[in-house]
Amino acid sequence: MIDWDVAVNTGIRLVRPGPQVDIADARQAVAQLRELSVTAQGHVREFTGMEPLEPAGPAVIVDRPGWIKANVDGFRVVLEPILDRLAAAKPGLGAAGAITSAVGSRVTGVQLGAVLSYLAGRVLGQYELFLPPDPEGNAPTGRLTLVAPNIVHAERELDVDPRDFRLWVCLHEETHRTQFTSSPWLREYLQQQMQDMLLASNMDASDFLDRLRAAGEAVAEAVRGGEGNLITAFQSQEQSEILDRITAVMTLAEGHGDYVMDAVGPEVVPSVATIRRRFQRRREGANRVDKVIRQLLGLDLKMKQYEEGAVFVRKVVAQVGMADFNRVWESPETLPTMDEIRNPQDWIARVVSPPALPEAGLAAPEV
Repeated sequence: MIDWDVAVNTGIRLVRPGPQVDIADARQAVAQLRELSVTAQGHVREFTGMEPLEPAGPAVIVDRPGWIKANVDGFRVVLEPILDRLAAAKPGLGAAGAITSAVGSRVTGVQLGAVLSYLAGRVLGQYELFLPPDPEGNAPTGRLTLVAPNIVHAERELDVDPRDFRLWVCLHEETHRTQFTSSPWLREYLQQQMQDMLLASNMDASDFLDRLRAAGEAVAEAVRGGEGNLITAFQSQEQSEILDRITAVMTLAEGHGDYVMDAVGPEVVPSVATIRRRFQRRREGANRVDKVIRQLLGLDLKMKQYEEGAVFVRKVVAQVGMADFNRVWESPETLPTMDEIRNPQDWIARVVSPPALPEAGLAAPEV
């Protein structure tokens, strides 16, 4: 259903080159990012009180094509088992069907590559959850990746201190690594939700036409300045419910990352206030075409996740402290819902301060 090689080749062909950097400066940036990713680990652990259950080395530093390749590998890990199951459920395509499937997989590969080429020029870093198995067949737990050209481009555009900015970015991304390495169940939970969402995507021809029509309306709405996006346009009701759970996890994770990077910042990043102010202005200052693309791909929803998640973390920590906030990482049952993220007191009441149970031995009141 997806030609992965076409996706990689398309993405690499379309992605814009990074900023002009001489060899000495490029090597210095790579070395410093590795060093600061290790420095950030200590700051994040000390501030959050979270303890990773596995050793963590320096971040992996990549360029834009390297980021594209890594993300296609991640998509394959998550999607291939599901695509194989869906294909097995529809055997006997015949020659004509096989040709149609081959053409369709190339088209889908081109589409995926085009999206990744756009994102590859904007992502500063990420914690890669889904990696191909190692030579022994074991699935790696994850990998922290920083995109050096994008970090250099952003610090130049913002006109901020390079070391401060690089450490600030590392604090956010190392927070993600700490979230997943200190909560081993979280990766499997998120992967299961993603796979459940894909398995809920079975559509007949009528459904597909309805979704395609909705996608067209979403594009038109986005161009007009509305809130339409392609993610919600192609969802069934069941998928929408699953996406709410995925969105809640990602809102928590992104908001926690933003909270930590800014809270730790004043101690170790002297210019953090300037960086945050200019970075936020950069987020909001995209041109009209860029804004439409961001909205259609759901990137504006991601920006909202940063904001809502950070507010949730800040309010909960202020009321119950970091130790009780960290109960969010105990199990799927202690994760907040989207409603609870928007109403932190509801999560506190459910998880931190649940109503006391009646004492054993006390007779129930007569009614």
